[in-house]
Amino acid sequence: MTETFALSRRGILGGGSALLASAALGRSASATPIVTPAARAFPKNFLWGTATAGHQVEGNNIASDMWLLEHVRPTIFTEPSGDACDSLNRWEEDLDIMQALGLNAYRFSVEWSRIEPEPGAFSSAYLDHYARIIEGCHKRGLAPVVTFNHFSVPAWFAARGHFGANDGAALFGRYCDRVARRLASGMAYAMTLNEPNAAAQLHWVKLPEAFGGAMRAMYAAAAQAMGSPAFANTTFQNSDASDKLIAAHIEGFQAIKAARSDLPVGVGLSLDDDQTQGSTVVRDAKRLSVYAPWFAVTRTHGDYIGVQNYGRRVYDANGQIPPPPGSGASGRENLPEALGNAVRYAHEQTAKPVLVTENGISAADDAVRQRYIPRAIAGLHAAIADGVPVLGYIHWSLLDNFEWFSGYREQFGLVALDRTTFQRTVKPSAHVLEAIARANGLRAEQLGDSV
Repeated sequence: MTETFALSRRGILGGGSALLASAALGRSASATPIVTPAARAFPKNFLWGTATAGHQVEGNNIASDMWLLEHVRPTIFTEPSGDACDSLNRWEEDLDIMQALGLNAYRFSVEWSRIEPEPGAFSSAYLDHYARIIEGCHKRGLAPVVTFNHFSVPAWFAARGHFGANDGAALFGRYCDRVARRLASGMAYAMTLNEPNAAAQLHWVKLPEAFGGAMRAMYAAAAQAMGSPAFANTTFQNSDASDKLIAAHIEGFQAIKAARSDLPVGVGLSLDDDQTQGSTVVRDAKRLSVYAPWFAVTRTHGDYIGVQNYGRRVYDANGQIPPPPGSGASGRENLPEALGNAVRYAHEQTAKPVLVTENGISAADDAVRQRYIPRAIAGLHAAIADGVPVLGYIHWSLLDNFEWFSGYREQFGLVALDRTTFQRTVKPSAHVLEAIARANGLRAEQLGDSV
């Protein structure tokens, strides 16, 4: 019931190959064909956006667990994040790019380690910084979709046991309370946790044998550096920690709602389009462990469900069937139409509106992304046509940014980055999304093979 994966954070949890053969994009024999030639309009006030995460774009996040893990020896990180995209200083330029592209939403994260670099010591200056970003979004017609935790945490929190600590959920709730009381008034949507089902996903992945030992050695080195008995990241390390993470989500949800009761609050899940050939036993067992606990808590503590989809997996009685040739090293088929199926499943299980909080593809050849975007959005439109309430589509990512274990090798961005000068260069794929967003719909010619 396990599968083989290449070593990369988004490869493990949802990424794609850097060079995906275009023949694999939406032309699998078992894919739902795109045949309807008519224009496809999206609902009024539909959100069209793009996403980033603090540690991946801001740079020099020195109080975070990830910064420490990048610099200890041994480490499984390919390279340190360093200046990243310097978005801590260049965020206005990033917002200007999105405005110029005709987008109306921006998903970003507030960085816990900047706001609370030491236990109980909250930074008014950084709360003000994120308030300025929210204000900048509004000035440019961008709805702020704000993630309270996107993987990275303060190093002190990791040294206490992360969300696995007895007081982990309460500490997260305290942080959410402080952030929400300062910032919630300007948010359009709030997300407590980014892909908290990551560890449960990892339980279904057969990693290289050396990986587990290398990760343990890295965390041991971080514990030594901190002078603590242990150092942890529950989101990646413990597939049995769902109850602790769910408790943290509930604490965060309640804190945010207490600050602003009408603000929609949800959680963003890593959600494959899991399909079967023959037996459904393995697929259903995966769904039960990876998704079901989060669907259950969303029904009681969620105003929407965030879906983060990067493709499809197919299972038979023996486990996952290898994806078609050309699907790359991610272990999943980078099928654009998978997004629509994932959205249908999430709504079916929660009865909540769906916000696509991540969807995209890593590709050095931008033409691959140009083909991918319309097909993914067409699959999403088909789900809407079937009655699924979808709030918006947020593409991952705005920039070619730091992709965790794999460093800067992955290229998910609509905008290329010169890491020496930090010059941003808009790619043609960004204009593909722009055309769809400005029209709030798809034209038949946008689904052709030409780019």
